[in-house]
Amino acid sequence: MLFFVGMHLLSLAACGVGVFLDWSLANTFRIAAWLFGALGLVSAAASLVFTLFLPRLRLTVPLIVEDVLVGLAMLAASLSVMSHAGFDLSALIATSAVFTVVLGFSLQDVIGNIASGLALQIDSSIEAGDWIKVGDVVGRVVEVRWRHTAVETRNWETVLIPNAALTKSNVVILGRRRGQPPYWRRWVHFHVDWRHQPGDVIEVVQTAVRQAHLDHVARDPAPNVVLMDLADTYGKYAVRYWLMDIAPDDPTDSAVRSCVYFALQRAGMTLAIPAHAVFVTEETSDRKALKTEKQLRRCRELLARVDLFADLSDAEHHDLARHMRYSPFGPGEVMTRQGNEAHWLYLIEDGEACVSVSDGTIQHEVARVRGPAFFGEMSLLTGEARSATVVAVGEVECFRLDKTALQGLLDRRPELAAHLARVLAERHAALLAVKEGVDANTARRQADRREVDFLAQIRSFFSLDRR
Repeated sequence: MLFFVGMHLLSLAACGVGVFLDWSLANTFRIAAWLFGALGLVSAAASLVFTLFLPRLRLTVPLIVEDVLVGLAMLAASLSVMSHAGFDLSALIATSAVFTVVLGFSLQDVIGNIASGLALQIDSSIEAGDWIKVGDVVGRVVEVRWRHTAVETRNWETVLIPNAALTKSNVVILGRRRGQPPYWRRWVHFHVDWRHQPGDVIEVVQTAVRQAHLDHVARDPAPNVVLMDLADTYGKYAVRYWLMDIAPDDPTDSAVRSCVYFALQRAGMTLAIPAHAVFVTEETSDRKALKTEKQLRRCRELLARVDLFADLSDAEHHDLARHMRYSPFGPGEVMTRQGNEAHWLYLIEDGEACVSVSDGTIQHEVARVRGPAFFGEMSLLTGEARSATVVAVGEVECFRLDKTALQGLLDRRPELAAHLARVLAERHAALLAVKEGVDANTARRQADRREVDFLAQIRSFFSLDRR
């Protein structure tokens, strides 16, 4: 607009000088001034309409449509000025028609792409920000230009797709469904052999994935697990989940696979091995015994490192270790949930977990637990419901100890209940000191009072008073 206005003023000045000096080009400058003035007027009107009025009305016009309308208006203004100046437009139109035919044949691909780009902009079938799949290209649309559409892939590549190719081929728009959020359903496949019932496999994996705090995985619709096919020696399963952010597809699939792996490990289920696999190492009874002994040694060392069981004898450590169950967790998986009833505790060998408490609406983080450590002792020793939710921060090497194992130990040594009650009271007082900011003496007095209550609860829960 500024260019046209400047040229209009310059042409007027030249026309004035020409009239004063009686130049023959004065009339030409006058016509040029009319032409530039008309084009400047069209540009000013376009600026008012497309940058002021329509945005206030919350109406968005595609850039290509704006360019076409402005171009047509400028063409009409130019023809009007030339007609008013006395030009014979019929000869011009005949000449331009021949020129247009020649130009159309030579630039038919370019014109086709421009027309396709205009169609894409008008019907808003593809917009900037959409994730699309065209052939082997998957990426996010960054802009729709006159000739091409620019698509950025996850590999930091920009693919320029001719607009004519988009209108002539099948284009998949990822995550778009009328009336629904922009989610994209993903499939994560895994195989489990027939030693495990399909219903059990589905329940174990589906529960783990739904309870895990996995980034970009939608909770509604909830993930589900289906049996896809029946093979000779294993079942083909798939986790179907909805991806909320289409960009991190592979990292989210990886997190789901980790969740599936750890869920199957905790349930004692193994991923299927191809039937044609050949085992070089013979699984003898001696080798099995060696594996068992290594596992027991890990458990005994872990028991000796936590204060709840540190005062037990080696024989008692060995007895408890035989009942410990390997229960690893992956990042984001829920290890325990507040309010649930479960009569076992977890002993973390390595890794970190986040402890949080809910007030009914918001989840508040209160502590971080790092191995070697334990949690869930209240549920194991007193039968109380879980008082907090614990979520694995990363991969957590963990073992589970249930009530049955501790029942036998307390039956043989009922006096251990006092030691366990004292540990519970000290941990409870330490937690209150952090939450309420009480001093050490007050915390110690609270621990003394709670120790008596905990001892009574332990003796009642394990039926020690009847012996």
